[in-house]
Amino acid sequence: MERKINSEKAFHSFAFVILLILAVICIMPILLIVIASFTDEHTLLGDGYRFFPAQLSTMAYDYLWKQSSMMIRAYGISILVTVLGTVLSIILSTLFAYPLSRKDFKYRNFFSFFIFFTMLFSGGIVPSYMMWSRVFHIKDTIWALVIPTYLMSAFNVLLIRNFYSNNVPDALVEAARIDGASEFRIFGRVMLPLSVPVIATVGLFTGLSYWNDWINGLYYINDPELYSIQNLLIRLMNNIQYLNSGAAAGALSGGVTALPSASVRMAIAVVGVIPVVLAYPFLQKYLIRGTVIGAVKG
Repeated sequence: MERKINSEKAFHSFAFVILLILAVICIMPILLIVIASFTDEHTLLGDGYRFFPAQLSTMAYDYLWKQSSMMIRAYGISILVTVLGTVLSIILSTLFAYPLSRKDFKYRNFFSFFIFFTMLFSGGIVPSYMMWSRVFHIKDTIWALVIPTYLMSAFNVLLIRNFYSNNVPDALVEAARIDGASEFRIFGRVMLPLSVPVIATVGLFTGLSYWNDWINGLYYINDPELYSIQNLLIRLMNNIQYLNSGAAAGALSGGVTALPSASVRMAIAVVGVIPVVLAYPFLQKYLIRGTVIGAVKG
């Protein structure tokens, strides 16, 4: 017995060391990006990316601070789109997944195949653009950042369906029906309270997709007032590269001071990832539990 306990302790110690090494490997690139964003531009270009740079500078963040009014608005657009899109996606996904999880639903196999088919094939970018811009006319509206691509995910629906099938006993649903509960009441009072882990998981996946999205803004948004933080940061980066180009510098009388393109690129990455880093610790336990349980086929 004592030998078994010692072997388990040794295994736990070994596993802890391995996980610690992997954690450090994962954290080091992020730490390098943060340090690079505070590194002087000339030092960064001359010495490369280092954990201990010769000279530090806040010039990259000073430049971003000068664009603070636009960035605050872009942050507001991104937060609005992320919250609105995530909530709508969860509502639609859970409502779609509930009937698919019920074995007595007559068209269960048809709709399961229908949604699985969308994971394998898609119409493509051009037909999607024509549909959203010419048929639904959502171009240059907030809905252009919400509806296309991320509002409904087949993977999320199947994940929730499997969670329902594996973790909510049929007897519980039947008991609610015997008590006279309607399907919407069963869904709201029985299914949703028991599916918090998978809902948090889907919410995190969807929220990350909305927060990091810049494709929809590139395709459908021309109004600067509707730029998300990702689109604004990309355009700031493009502006810096243009101003630092030889053609732009030659066109301006007297020349211009070179902007910190390399360090600003790192600062942009830091600014974009901060909200995700702050939100992840609160959803981590639900993410692990929901993914493991919901990914098991029922």
